[in-house]
Amino acid sequence: MEVYLKFGRRRPPLQRLIRSGGKKKPKRRGLGLWLKWLGALGLIGLCAAGALLLYLFQADLPLANSDKNSVLLDAQGKEIAVFSDGQRNRKSVALSEISPWLVQATLATEDRQFYDHFGFDLKGMARAAFVNLKGMGKLQGASTLTQQLARNLYLSHERTWSRKLREAMYTTQLEMKYSKDDILRMYLNEIYYGHGAYGIEAASQLYFGKPAKELTLAESALLAGVPKGPTYYSPFNHMKNAKDRQKTVLSVMVETGAITQREADKAYAELLTFRTREERAMTSQAPYFRDYVRSVVVGELGIDESLLEHGGLRIYSTLDMTAQQAAETAVASELAGSPELEGALVSIDPRTGEIKALVGGRNYTESQYNHAFATTRQPGSSFKPIMYLSALASGKLTSASKFSSEPTLFHYDDNRKTYSPRNFGDKYLGDIDMRQAIAASDNIYAVNTILTIGAEQVIELGRKMGITSPLQAVPSLALGTSPVSPFEMATSFAVISNQGRSVKPFAVQKITDSEGHVLYEASAPKAEKIVEPAAAYVLTRLMESVFETGGTGNRVSAEIKRPVAGKTGTTSTDAWLVGFTPELSTAVWVGYDKGKTLGTAESRKAAPIFAKFTEKALEKVPPKIFPMPDDVVSVYIDAATGKLATPDCPSKKLEVFVRGTEPAEFCSEHGGGEEPAKPLPVQKKEESRSWWSDLKRWWME
Repeated sequence: MEVYLKFGRRRPPLQRLIRSGGKKKPKRRGLGLWLKWLGALGLIGLCAAGALLLYLFQADLPLANSDKNSVLLDAQGKEIAVFSDGQRNRKSVALSEISPWLVQATLATEDRQFYDHFGFDLKGMARAAFVNLKGMGKLQGASTLTQQLARNLYLSHERTWSRKLREAMYTTQLEMKYSKDDILRMYLNEIYYGHGAYGIEAASQLYFGKPAKELTLAESALLAGVPKGPTYYSPFNHMKNAKDRQKTVLSVMVETGAITQREADKAYAELLTFRTREERAMTSQAPYFRDYVRSVVVGELGIDESLLEHGGLRIYSTLDMTAQQAAETAVASELAGSPELEGALVSIDPRTGEIKALVGGRNYTESQYNHAFATTRQPGSSFKPIMYLSALASGKLTSASKFSSEPTLFHYDDNRKTYSPRNFGDKYLGDIDMRQAIAASDNIYAVNTILTIGAEQVIELGRKMGITSPLQAVPSLALGTSPVSPFEMATSFAVISNQGRSVKPFAVQKITDSEGHVLYEASAPKAEKIVEPAAAYVLTRLMESVFETGGTGNRVSAEIKRPVAGKTGTTSTDAWLVGFTPELSTAVWVGYDKGKTLGTAESRKAAPIFAKFTEKALEKVPPKIFPMPDDVVSVYIDAATGKLATPDCPSKKLEVFVRGTEPAEFCSEHGGGEEPAKPLPVQKKEESRSWWSDLKRWWME
């Protein structure tokens, strides 16, 4: 035994057994140990997975990218636009408001196993991995609708492992927190369909001009194919590609049993009607107003632009969508068929200063230039009421003041300069009063007026009424030769409508952050007295004659079923109608961007736009007469002399005056010149207005 030890040899097994006390040593790395380790690791993994799932279930999902964008709301609190880099056109609807054909087409094309998987299509992923491995590259994907929704809502489209990991986490959370129908609804309201349309409702309106609920099988199959490549498969860009994709979608629907082959063939052969470019321009709600609000929020209220786009702000505006839609429809209908002809409309509530409607051009997708604030347009004769208000307020002229309408050479600037205006069509009316001058838009009377009261006085009043553009103190100012914007004109006419009081126009009522905290709130409107209410009322009554027989707006009077006052204006390149009711002060402009001369037809488009807008915007508002303030008197005057009428005067009319400026002398040309012993009876006469003209006469009497 010692021999074995001496030479370092191992002892025989029996000897080792004796030395060890008869016990075998266990093997260090047996199968059992490995099984124990695997079991422990599996248990740890299950615990970790359970903990992760519990964490994901309890944790809140991040704020969606679309939810981070600030939204613009109308005066009723309804969302009308989104502030984002892409100016997204989006409107969410319930799943029940989406055509079943669209739902089936989307599921068949994008995720056939949607209602069977838990967010991940394992078979699809294995199949895609095999195809990719076989092709030695990334050839096929296997994203479910839930994965796509997670990516669109919370992530970018970068191809990194970290992004894929987060996508998997958000996908799991979506499946845990929402039902399948909720996920499908969110997906269909989020997916991009091209041309700025996010969600099926916006896409349906953009492409077909109808709600998503009314989409046919053919329309649904075409739209379901667009998200695969919004530019490549857009029917507006590539009709052939869109039809090929539609055929593929229909074939897949046949495979899944959603439709028959006969239905697919019929749908493919169906002739689809898409919206025109002009109609598509109206799909985005109030885009010019949205841009204006952006400039106000950032430029005037000091909100950082990044906060506006990604801070989840809610901006409550003054916009009345009924009025806005009426404005967009009126502008589009009148400008249709006149290529390059532009237009603008601004409407303000004169009582509060709230901007109720704003259209800055004919097609926002083609031009984002907002003509509503363009200060390069001459208002023409639509500027005259500002001058006439100055004359009435100063007491230097009254509604009965007369000037001779005839070709006249005017001298001004201490007789160093001359000015010789002409009437449109060289039509001259002889001796006329202010009512006739306003109705017929007489230029000779207007220049006589501004030379009587002084151009500086007119400019001073214009500034107070809201004209901020430079005004030149020359006689031609009376004819509107100093450029102003439609916004300025609507603002200034609001003063006349509001009985001589000015309320600063505004578009934003309140701004709240993503948590509902108020960041800004507009103060209560403050009315500033600009002129006496009596002077504003007298001018209003005179401006009503523009829409009566002989007035320049008479051709559209039949379309307006309520009291309205206004003034037309026409230059070689610009056409205007600025007017008001007690509820709205509205300026309409029509012209060409390049200063192209207006033809006769184009120069007559402003008035119909005004008429259509006013009547539609106030369709549900009962007609109101303009309230008559104190210090207004109405007397019968002789039409020929402008003096108080006698029973012998053959032509008498009831006229309004600021108290103290009415004629004191009776007409002596048709009688003895003595004051009549009894009041003159009201003379009945036919007017182009119907019921409210009678109401107006009753009120005056």
